[in-house]
Amino acid sequence: MSESTSEHGVNANAEGPIAYGPYPELSKHAIFVGYFLGVIIAMAIGYASLKLGFSIEGSELAAILGFGILRGILRRRSIVENNVAQTVASAVNGASSGLMFSVPAIFILGYGQELNPYIVTFGAIAGAFLGIAFIIPLRKQMIDFERLTYPGGVAVATILKSPGAGIEKAKLLVGAMLFSGTVHAIALANGVHDIHLGDWLGIPDDYAYLNLMFYASLMTIGVGYIAGRGGVAFIIGGYVCYFFLAPMLDITGMLPVDAAGNTITDANALRIGLFRPTGIGMLIGGAIIGVLLALPLIRSAIKSMQNSAKVESAMSRDEMPIKLLYVAIVGAAILLMVMAWTSADNVGIGRGIAMGLLGTLWIWMAGIILSEAIGRTNWSPLSGMTLVAVTILIMLTSGMETTQAIVAAVTVGAATCVAMSQATDLMLDMKTGYLVGATPRMQQMGQFAGAWLGPIVIIVLIYVLHQAFGLGSDELPAPQGQALASMVNGITGGDVPTEKYVAGALLGGLLSAMMTGLGITVGLGFYLPFNIVLTYSLGTLLREISDRRMGQHWSDNKGIPIAAGIIVGEALVGVGDAVRIILSAS
Repeated sequence: MSESTSEHGVNANAEGPIAYGPYPELSKHAIFVGYFLGVIIAMAIGYASLKLGFSIEGSELAAILGFGILRGILRRRSIVENNVAQTVASAVNGASSGLMFSVPAIFILGYGQELNPYIVTFGAIAGAFLGIAFIIPLRKQMIDFERLTYPGGVAVATILKSPGAGIEKAKLLVGAMLFSGTVHAIALANGVHDIHLGDWLGIPDDYAYLNLMFYASLMTIGVGYIAGRGGVAFIIGGYVCYFFLAPMLDITGMLPVDAAGNTITDANALRIGLFRPTGIGMLIGGAIIGVLLALPLIRSAIKSMQNSAKVESAMSRDEMPIKLLYVAIVGAAILLMVMAWTSADNVGIGRGIAMGLLGTLWIWMAGIILSEAIGRTNWSPLSGMTLVAVTILIMLTSGMETTQAIVAAVTVGAATCVAMSQATDLMLDMKTGYLVGATPRMQQMGQFAGAWLGPIVIIVLIYVLHQAFGLGSDELPAPQGQALASMVNGITGGDVPTEKYVAGALLGGLLSAMMTGLGITVGLGFYLPFNIVLTYSLGTLLREISDRRMGQHWSDNKGIPIAAGIIVGEALVGVGDAVRIILSAS
């Protein structure tokens, strides 16, 4: 065996695609390991997204842990089998961002009792299947011919091509997970939530807006570490609020006053009354501009579809049969219509069909745009597409009672959001498969095999966390859900601070026009409590130090697995604590 050939019989040093080999791929081991990892990752990332307002990519986590189980425990040595395992796991996790960005809005608006969890779950499964079936015919055009970059997919392929490094990363991740979980359990047992640095320094109450209080969360540090310099805009948003705007308002005598005429200096009161609504406006404005900037991708995507149709091998023997995809599309679209019809009283069969058809059309178009966007820029305007979809759906519910209209629109919107998330996730995984020599058909079947489980896990998680802590609370801010709820309130004529939303939307739109996604990340810094921002900034600082002192290689191969383990450990303990609270109250 030559030096450039690994024990798997594939070229481990190649940068391009690797020839297929007769190795286990879509095996029962890969599927069940994928289910196991997918449930863990979906709960962890879903919990983190409710805390911080954004999620991290789950494919790398799945690939690292997959090595630990398939190779380390089960002694299975096929790279392509591990690739299918991470594809199944990431398909399960695909529901986390899709549902966490949409469904919490219903609870935040106070309509949780009107939501039918079974309908929204089946609708999300239908949406997931639609997103997958619509995007599969474009795989060859986008990946084989256009060679879109998909940096996330390349990163996972790098892990899979390094079996020894994969095992080492798995050990680091599991060790960090156990450590983080233990620390968080001790913190919960002792009621430690924040570290009050301001009190230690004796900061006077007149300067309480400086909010020198760190959130006691290793998970937040881990997320900041993984984001690295990409999280700097988020940090800037928080620092601008409390270290610049608040002092400037104080100096100029423009701090807001309460009903008794007393100047408000409390950081939390300022956040709720001023910074949070401005931040929500920035999220909405930034998302809308992001969608507008993505419009040129429509032309590119349509051209890709036309080219794909002209290529005879576009649906070759290595792809799932096109007729089977047609069946999946028709069946899922019908299920989406039925779900829309039964999502709320007084929807009616005609309006249900219209909402289902519109949702299906939006899934097709938005899935293509997002797959192009993430392939070219590694950024996906998923939240913006969701906002637009729900806005259009609410317009279709005109004439219905407000509560029923909102529930119906957000329910269908959640299904479209899951579909868009699945489409982008599949294309990332297909890029990985292309680089490691996987059979596309096997990965596509793996994506379908995992997509049904995610909505079930996430809906259960949403109900558990809401019952224990309350979505939209300080414990679980759910920023994306807050933004969607605020937009819905505005459309339906609710009492909202319009001037703050408008000002924030203009600022967020301007920032996103300057740099893709900037308005959303800075807006999250405005929206979230500053204690979270301060702790997050520690993670970003640690990443910068490790990159400079120990090099990028150390950060990629040791720092990131440790950070990922820290996230998973604390998140799982947090979910377990929510279950404990519910059981103790029953």
